[in-house]
Amino acid sequence: MGDLVGSRTVRDFVEAHAVALPGKPFLITPGSGLSITYGELRDTLARFADRLAGLGVRHQQVVSVMMQNSWGSVQVILGTLYGGRITAPINLAAGDPQIAYVVEHSETEIIFVSPEEEPRLRRILEQIARPIRVILCDAHRGPEWPEATAARTPIADHDNMADGLLMYTSGTTGNPKGALLRQRAPLCGGEYAIIAHQLTAQDRTLMVLPLFHINGFCVSLMSTLVGGMSIVVPPRFSVSNFWDQVITHECTWFSAVPTQYQYLLRAAEADGPPPKDKLKRVRFARSASAPLSPEVHKAFEDLFGLVLIETMGLTETSAQITSNPMPPGERKYGSPGKGYGNEVAILGGDNTEVARGTSGEIAIRGENVFHAYLKNPQATDEAFTDDGWFLTGDLGHMDQDGYIYVTGRRKELIIKGGENIAPREIDEALLTHPEVLEAAAFAVPSVDYGQCVEAAVRLTEGGSVDEAALLELCRAHVGRFKAPDRVHILPDLPKGPSGKVQRLKLAEMVG
Repeated sequence: MGDLVGSRTVRDFVEAHAVALPGKPFLITPGSGLSITYGELRDTLARFADRLAGLGVRHQQVVSVMMQNSWGSVQVILGTLYGGRITAPINLAAGDPQIAYVVEHSETEIIFVSPEEEPRLRRILEQIARPIRVILCDAHRGPEWPEATAARTPIADHDNMADGLLMYTSGTTGNPKGALLRQRAPLCGGEYAIIAHQLTAQDRTLMVLPLFHINGFCVSLMSTLVGGMSIVVPPRFSVSNFWDQVITHECTWFSAVPTQYQYLLRAAEADGPPPKDKLKRVRFARSASAPLSPEVHKAFEDLFGLVLIETMGLTETSAQITSNPMPPGERKYGSPGKGYGNEVAILGGDNTEVARGTSGEIAIRGENVFHAYLKNPQATDEAFTDDGWFLTGDLGHMDQDGYIYVTGRRKELIIKGGENIAPREIDEALLTHPEVLEAAAFAVPSVDYGQCVEAAVRLTEGGSVDEAALLELCRAHVGRFKAPDRVHILPDLPKGPSGKVQRLKLAEMVG
């Protein structure tokens, strides 16, 4: 276990910083003038946990939040952990059916929602028979608590082996899997980011990614809490406001995905980058969640004069797995680096470690790794070897210096802009149309997203539905982000000996 986390909980970190750093800013929201100190953080989270108890929310019960990044959503997430409950951020980019599944599967009984998302949530909850309490939550003020919510029982004591985070991740089947992490896992994820990037209490990060993304949750928020640092929290990533936020709030680092670096590059190529002397406080930028092309990597560093650190992480590992070292250590373009905090190995077909330079499956072992997929013991068993290695599903090799190179995926998951998309989700949406006989989604390379989604269908005899109608069908079922960019209508789909559609051949066929 890491030296910083040890046996400490979220509550332990909050209480310690409130004593040692009571007046230091913990959270700043751009444009609002809102700045929350560590002393104010402790008082707010204690009240939140007290109110949860007053509502009858039990120890280790799931508490969901459906909001964009804000002080309000941070209150819900950290207040839930402070009180020994399980926080379950809802992915706003998911389609309504997926959100309904997550709400049902997680057995959440209470959802904190922003006014902007409330109409959508109410529509989704109409599909669910059991009662679920909905509490509006303002971005700046926090929850609009019902009256008479004084605590019925003291805040439950808990240790960091108690479950703390339930985050859903797409697998190779249509329904997402709920990765259940003990409270120490995301804390260790934050600690491992501190170790890899040599962060100190003087660092300040700009939160770029949403809190329903494991990168934003662990790398940005948890590292800030564990390290006693400060975090700047805008509601969303904005290309036009990005550098102004970094400069105005004196941020020293940030973590983003390759797609966002593409956007920043294009904007700077059109309008010019900010003067490099304005960025002198920025120690580095961090890329994660999808492969970063060496071309984009080098172009960003050249244009902005900043060090860009490529890393690798997964929901199941509290984000941090590997990282390139900070200067003067060697950064290798095309590699997400080597392990920090956790162990990394390349395993062969018999789940034993292979020689350096030999391809195999990337496996992780450490305190940051999840311990179960909720209600899915078979998937949990399949994810771990007998000696505790988590099998990531990524294929690659390790060089003589311990750097990982990712070469592919064991399963046919699509990774678009750092988000996992299960092909079967798209298949099932297309198959809801009565004229679609067969359907298969697949990944195609994308400059902006790393990968994008396309699909192919075979229609019933005489079927006349066109591509535009099928695209609209997908958007309605899975949301615009996951929906394919193209749907190819083919006379037949390529299949293997077992009759299974060969997705990789489809990608080749459509060019």
